[in-house]
Amino acid sequence: MTYECKIIEIKDQPVLTVRTTAAVEELPQFFGEAYGSIMRYLAELGEQPAGMPFAAYYNMDMQALDVEAGFPVATVLKEKGNIKAGKIRGGKFAVTTHVGSYDSVGPAYETLADFAKQQGFEVGEIAYEYYLNDPSEDPTTQPETEIRFPLK
Repeated sequence: MTYECKIIEIKDQPVLTVRTTAAVEELPQFFGEAYGSIMRYLAELGEQPAGMPFAAYYNMDMQALDVEAGFPVATVLKEKGNIKAGKIRGGKFAVTTHVGSYDSVGPAYETLADFAKQQGFEVGEIAYEYYLNDPSEDPTTQPETEIRFPLK
């Protein structure tokens, strides 16, 4: 697959997230529970997400991923239980979109990291994945995942 890569600049983005350490095969259950609890909490507050759900990966240990799942929100909101309020720090990001199964995203990561280096940047320690669609709503749809690397 060919990946179109670009550099974007974003402002600080308030978020609500749930963070855990999990093996890669446990992620579907974790994401379902995390996104569901955040959506229920947003409904309690009378709020809506300000964008698509995302995951932040703090390491790439497939047996013990340090991962955070969440939604961008319009303004800083209060925390509740394991739902934490935070922000994605603004700045420059290298971005590409992967179309296809979530477990085949590796080449997109490699291409994006190479692109960032060619542009004279180092990638940060966190990798973000934004889930642009929900194939469970339409099984004929391929998953679309936007990958973002913060740049140094």
